[in-house]
Amino acid sequence: MTVLGVTAVAAQQPLAARLAGRVPAGVVVAVTALADSAAARGLPVDPLVEKAIEGGAKGASPERIVVAVQTVLTRLGRAQVALQAATPGVPPADAVEAGAFALSAGLQDANVQEVARACGPQCSAAEALRVAGTLTALGVPPAEAVELVRQTLRSGGKERDVLALPGRVEAEVAGGATPAQAAAGLARAAAARAAAPGQSGAPPHGRPPPRHP
Repeated sequence: MTVLGVTAVAAQQPLAARLAGRVPAGVVVAVTALADSAAARGLPVDPLVEKAIEGGAKGASPERIVVAVQTVLTRLGRAQVALQAATPGVPPADAVEAGAFALSAGLQDANVQEVARACGPQCSAAEALRVAGTLTALGVPPAEAVELVRQTLRSGGKERDVLALPGRVEAEVAGGATPAQAAAGLARAAAARAAAPGQSGAPPHGRPPPRHP
């Protein structure tokens, strides 16, 4: 029992060391307990520590810091459940973190599932979820953000094409479109590429071959 207790304390020391001097001692204890709970559920711990440090840097009260960390833990749990429902196997930590970010930006659990299901070998769920969350933070409604990511992948887009979407939306907005209009227009263009004869869902490259009568 003593050995187990020593091991547990040693495992907590790195986390406590990261928080020491940055948040009050009571917050260190509370966040350590929440981190233990997260680890037991297979959830990433770093987002909890980072949120606590952020709260300390902003001078938030201990109560507010703990509540904020609890909120992050809840989102991580929701993201994990959504990803487990969408894809086989244990979701990787980066996908869970990205899913939690997307939820914080305004996506719903079902949206996280949709994005994860749309991903294949050409784009990781983590990157697609970060982009969907970023699009929502830019003002694109969640449904339109998900549809834009989905259609981009369906049309043969790669991860780099998905990562470029926020910049493309911002460019359209700079030209006078609303975020929703920009996303809808880009999604329609991607859907048209996917439906184009002979494209097999891939974006066009160069000129199409000449047609013969």
